[in-house]
Amino acid sequence: MIVASRSTVPRDTRYALFVLFAINALNFFDRQVLSAVGEPARRELGLGDAQLGALQTAFTLLYATVGIPFGRLADTRSRTRILAAGCLAWSVLTAACGLAQGFWGLFVLRLLVGVGEASCAPAANALIGDLVPRERRARALSIFMLGLPLGLAASYALSGAIAASYGWRAAFLVAGPPGLVAAIAVLFVREPARSVPTETGNAEGWREACGALLRIPTFRWLVVSGAIHNFNMYAISGFLAPLLMRYHGVSVRDAGFLATVVYGVAGALGLHAGGALSDRASRARPDGRLLATGGAVLLAVPVACLALARERGDWAGFAAAMSVAVLLMYVYYGSIYAALQDAVPARLKGTALGLYFFAMYTLGASFGPLFTGALSDALTARAARAAGSVSLEAFRANGLHDALAIVPVLAAILAAVLFAAARSARRTEPA
Repeated sequence: MIVASRSTVPRDTRYALFVLFAINALNFFDRQVLSAVGEPARRELGLGDAQLGALQTAFTLLYATVGIPFGRLADTRSRTRILAAGCLAWSVLTAACGLAQGFWGLFVLRLLVGVGEASCAPAANALIGDLVPRERRARALSIFMLGLPLGLAASYALSGAIAASYGWRAAFLVAGPPGLVAAIAVLFVREPARSVPTETGNAEGWREACGALLRIPTFRWLVVSGAIHNFNMYAISGFLAPLLMRYHGVSVRDAGFLATVVYGVAGALGLHAGGALSDRASRARPDGRLLATGGAVLLAVPVACLALARERGDWAGFAAAMSVAVLLMYVYYGSIYAALQDAVPARLKGTALGLYFFAMYTLGASFGPLFTGALSDALTARAARAAGSVSLEAFRANGLHDALAIVPVLAAILAAVLFAAARSARRTEPA
């Protein structure tokens, strides 16, 4: 996959995109290890689904909170050094999760992993915004964002296989070391000239910068869309493997393989198609990126309903339909990140991304696994009471399956938000 022909893309830009893709893949690989091995970890530690969801929330709480200052730093400091320090930190802390004792030990380590990983998105997106011209930006961002599905897919596949052979703790220990190599590699990325020089264009404080951004209607709609989308994607990724194991009866190794197909193959196709479609649509009309993304998300609604309607044990039918739904939802990433940079002043790209990710993770990713897990526990307990049983385990499959019905509902709301953003984008000048 390429942004353009090799002759039109400088060698140092190709190197930068490759390294940034690798860092993003490791970012998502490391954060997804817990989801891949969540079921055996839950059983060993004696956790409920709400606690399993809380471990996902632990990561996102600090990830979202420190994303704003990291975004501001990306507007004023060396972005390659920010990435190197963050990658080093989260890699070491991910490996340390394999040594955690009990729920609270793992919770604290997940909090700290979130601090390191928060450096990635604002700094990397701002770098790409200055490395690549606007007319190719969505395709370049789609290459970077390929790290999302491929990192998640690799984590499901490798972490599940490692957990099956050596236990869930070993999966964390294996995940950490590759990040050390990536942290060194990014130091050799050329820091491009900024769209607006730091000393002249970024003089206002972060409060003034945030205020200026929040006065842009399209930016506000995009922030709302990010929260809804991340709620859905983290609800799916956090409980996809447990659902396959409980409801469809597959092993931890096979659940990892199927999740690899759903998130890796389908997600990569969605990102590739989304980036190309977004750039083409943006050349036709100013709201083209948003209209294309909203249409794709709307199509995902009935397909996600079809996946959840599969009978218990029909893992093949579920995986096939959910793959199509995920493909359509992944169109969002390459397209919306480019639309975000189109909508805001060049001097505030890093701050805009920090604010966007704050909402995306605080209001979306934090609540997705936590709310879905709590809803699953509640539905499980209700089913057990109705059956007159004091044991919950026999009812956890149906409880989780029914809780995930929230995904297509929120996807429909997301499509409406994106169409509203498209209306306001018609009055927004490209950044």
